Amino acid sequence: MDKKIKLTKNIRFKVALRHQYLQGSWNYERMQNGGWAFSIIPAIKALYSNKEDRIKALKRHLEFYNTHPYVSSPVMGVTLSLEEEKANGAKIDDATIQGVKVGMMGPLAGVGDPVFWFTARPILGALGASLALSGSIMGPLLFFVVWNVIRFAFMWYTQEFGYKVGTKITKDLSGGLLNKITTGASILGMFIIGALVQRWVSISFAPIVSKVTQSQGAYIEWDKLPQGAEGIKSALAQYSALGANGLDAVKVTTLQQNLDQLIPGLAALLLTLLCCKLLKKKVSPITIIIALFVVGIVARVIGLM
Repeated sequence: MDKKIKLTKNIRFKVALRHQYLQGSWNYERMQNGGWAFSIIPAIKALYSNKEDRIKALKRHLEFYNTHPYVSSPVMGVTLSLEEEKANGAKIDDATIQGVKVGMMGPLAGVGDPVFWFTARPILGALGASLALSGSIMGPLLFFVVWNVIRFAFMWYTQEFGYKVGTKITKDLSGGLLNKITTGASILGMFIIGALVQRWVSISFAPIVSKVTQSQGAYIEWDKLPQGAEGIKSALAQYSALGANGLDAVKVTTLQQNLDQLIPGLAALLLTLLCCKLLKKKVSPITIIIALFVVGIVARVIGLM
């Protein structure tokens, strides 16, 4: 009986080190596939002694791949487990391995940005900046060291987690466990993306709905403010009491203000859903981008936006 091939911890660590450079090789056709293939080479060499098998393995990992570079680690872990089982004779075809990668990379991509770019990094950056402003060299050093410790620790341990979970997936190729993982990741990813639509997508309709002349005292009378610092102080006090509507004698209400009062971010949400529907109908992303440019420019010219 042949001895079972196993990926040692040392090999998996080499993959994790290489995986840090996932975005070191980009192309517009298959995105991060070059960085992914570079990362998994130590595992391929350890699992396959035959040159032809190595070539086939490398080719199947040059397919399209694109996700957040940090949350890519659990995907790599699961893939390493699948490759290990395949090298040991399990009936796992190329489509299954690629399906696992595609099924996990999309949902997880929506988790990486808010967790790392919008939460962890700004917090550590603010802490480091506050120390740097006080003249301490520890500011930039703290940011650099703590950020990289968090980053690599997360990548290593989630890769190991994916590797251990992957062994269970290989025993359940009917899809039960894999479906649960990808469904859960999809729900989490879509929830976060939906919450960030208003932040990422900005639409402002310019048409004026109404102009109302405000009564005296409901706006700041700029020509009657005292000179110098007293005038600035008075203007700030009145602005605090009256709000943005008190800046001018005529209150102008735009279509966008009315929409914001109805449902904030409605236009951005509808545009996002439209783009999703077009992508589902196999409309090219390049076509959608060009169409958005054209619509935006025309809408600006005619005064709609």
